[in-house]
Amino acid sequence: MELFGGTINTLQQSLNYASVKNQVITSNIANVDTPNYKARDVVFKDILQNEISNSITAKRTHPKHIPFSNESNQPYKIVVNQDTTYNHNGNNVDIDKQMAELAQNQIYYQSLIERINGKFNSLQTVIKGGR
Repeated sequence: MELFGGTINTLQQSLNYASVKNQVITSNIANVDTPNYKARDVVFKDILQNEISNSITAKRTHPKHIPFSNESNQPYKIVVNQDTTYNHNGNNVDIDKQMAELAQNQIYYQSLIERINGKFNSLQTVIKGGR
């Protein structure tokens, strides 16, 4: 039996995602003036879709159909945007966009921390017998 029905595990994975996203954004900001640096982003694959595809077995009825396969167990991956260039030096980091994403990610991370603290406070209350 999982404690809190797997909520702690889900919150932990979400915190890992937010932490990786924060590292990628700060790396982009740090390299805003680096020639030919290409911005990176953390792409979040829909966990529900991933779970559905893991639990449903699909059969290819024709060899030209796209195969069903899972690339990774992580719910996210880091991608590099090679298609754009915003600066004369080949750099494509948009500082305004990165700062907005950083603020949004910090709010997301803080909300996850508050949620996991609530779970641990509930557990502490139960251990203390409701006091």
